[in-house]
Amino acid sequence: MTSTIPEISVVLPVWNAECTIERAVCSILNQTFPTFELIVIDDGSADRTSEILAQMSDNRLQVVQTEHQGVAAAANLGTRLARGPIIARMDADDCAHPDRLACQLSYLKKHELDVVGSRIQIQTPTGLLTDGMARYERWINEDTVTPEQIQTLRFVEFPLVNPSILARRDYFRLSFRDNNLPEDYDLMLRAAHQGMRFGKTPEVLLTWHDTPFRLTRTDSRYSVESFMECRRFHFLNGPLCRVSMVDIWGAGPTGKLWLRWLKDRKITVRKLIDISERKLGQTIHGVPVMAPEQLGGPDGTPMIVAVGAAGARPIITKFVSELSYHIGADVWFVA
Repeated sequence: MTSTIPEISVVLPVWNAECTIERAVCSILNQTFPTFELIVIDDGSADRTSEILAQMSDNRLQVVQTEHQGVAAAANLGTRLARGPIIARMDADDCAHPDRLACQLSYLKKHELDVVGSRIQIQTPTGLLTDGMARYERWINEDTVTPEQIQTLRFVEFPLVNPSILARRDYFRLSFRDNNLPEDYDLMLRAAHQGMRFGKTPEVLLTWHDTPFRLTRTDSRYSVESFMECRRFHFLNGPLCRVSMVDIWGAGPTGKLWLRWLKDRKITVRKLIDISERKLGQTIHGVPVMAPEQLGGPDGTPMIVAVGAAGARPIITKFVSELSYHIGADVWFVA
C-alpha cells in the first residue's frame, strides 16, 4: 500500500467469487481517478478467490484474509481499515465503469450530499432481463434519482444499489448490522432518519451482474419478506413514532396488508382512499372507503400511500400536493 493518504477508499468484501473477483478488482484499479486505495476483505473464501487475489499486485491494493463472518462484518472491517475521508462500496460480482469514482466524488461535492449512488446497467447470464428486473432497473435509473425522490420513496424499496454507493465516512461509521434484515437497506434507512442527504449521478457507472449465485439471490436476509420487515421496522420507528392514527390511500391488496399490520400495532386507520367505484362506500375491516374528491386538506394525520400501479404515484403526488399535503411530511409512499 502507498503511504499517501488516499482521497477515496474502496471497500470490497468477497466470499467464494473465483469467477468474478478479478474482473471486479480490475474495474477499480482501472479507474481514471488517481488517488484511491482498494481494500479487499477475503471473508474466508474456500475456492480459488484467495489464490487469484494473491497473484494481483498493485500498490493501491490491500488484501485482508479473515475467517468467514459474513458480508456485514467484512464490510465493517474494511471501513475500519479505510484511510480516506470518502468511502465507496463495491461487490465481487460487479464491474465499475472507469469514471465511476471521479464522477461520484464530483457529484457529491457539487451538490453537498452525504451519499451518492449511480444509475446502473443490469446484466444477466442470458443477456435478457425478466419483467421484474427490468422494473427494478427503471426504479433505480428513472424513479429514484433526485434527493427528493430518494427521500420520498425510501419506504417503497431500497432506492440505491449498494455496490454503487460512495459516501462520506460518517455514513459508514453507522456500521452494517448483522441481523435478519438486509444490512445495506437497514443502514440507508438509519442514515436517512438522521438527516443524511442522498443523490444519484446521471451517468450509468456500474454494471450489476444478476446471477443465481449472487448473495441477494441465496441469503434469506434479502428476501421479499426481509425487505418488508426492514421498511416496516424503520417506518414504525421513524415517521410513525408516537402516531396513533393514519389514513391509507389504496384499498387493494397492498393497502389491506398495511391496514391489517397497522391495526395489529394498535394504530387506528381512519379511512381508506380509492378510485374503484366498486369499493366506494364500503367498509374494509371496519374502515370506510372514500373517493379522493372527498379528501380535505391535511389535519396532522399521516397519509400512507400503498398503491403500486404503474404511473399511480405521480398522479397521487400531484393530487395531494394541490390540497397542500407535503410529501415526506404528511404523505408517505410504501409498498
